[in-house]
Amino acid sequence: MKTLAIILISILTISNFSTQSDTPCKKKKNAEEKEIIVKNSSATGYEIEIEFTSGKGHNNPSFAIWIEDMNEQFVQELFVTQSVATGIFRFGDASTGQWQAGQKMYKATLPYFIHKHSQSAIIPNKNNPITDAYTGATPSNDFILKTKSNAKIDGKFRIVMEINQAWDSNNYWNNAKYPDEKEYKNSLQPSLVYAVTIDPKNLMDEYTLNPIGHGHYAGKNGNLFTDLSTFTTALRIAQSIKLKIKI
Repeated sequence: MKTLAIILISILTISNFSTQSDTPCKKKKNAEEKEIIVKNSSATGYEIEIEFTSGKGHNNPSFAIWIEDMNEQFVQELFVTQSVATGIFRFGDASTGQWQAGQKMYKATLPYFIHKHSQSAIIPNKNNPITDAYTGATPSNDFILKTKSNAKIDGKFRIVMEINQAWDSNNYWNNAKYPDEKEYKNSLQPSLVYAVTIDPKNLMDEYTLNPIGHGHYAGKNGNLFTDLSTFTTALRIAQSIKLKIKI
């Protein structure tokens, strides 16, 4: 009987160990899965792949990715989250009376992009949205964007991403800082701008988009402000933004 009991205990122990050791592997696999977004696949320009890995501060941010020339002139969109592309924000905070869902311009969301995209600095709306070839729902977490430029570009160019998360406060960017600016209170820490320069004649295997500044706190202009010393959680929305490009 003792021998049988020892054998049974050994089997149960091995079985339990096997179950426990499998669990982390499954979690790791799920954590590595990224949403694949395919856009503008019929275009004839460069093949562009952008891999976004979210950071600890990520919580459904709005963002836009685009191409501009070395004079910082807008060339084309690559991807714009649907709320910005249509001017319709599906979710709002009813408790504060500030951010309400529906058709509305939120100037502080992505001011750097909006001012470049539209000379009148008006957020696209349901009557004049950004075309579906460049837009989609906000990814819930990590994603890989596979897209193309509309045409080959002469000389060097930049790929830029502006990202912003509503109500992202810290000790510096808080509700008391600009008490009369309703647009500011929808954002708090302003939008962050990431960029990388591409030279088609000297392509690298992989690029990293790095933060180069932020947009206006209330969306009043399209200027780039380079001081990021007061930013905290906003810098943790993205853990990394990698890019690959094929001619």
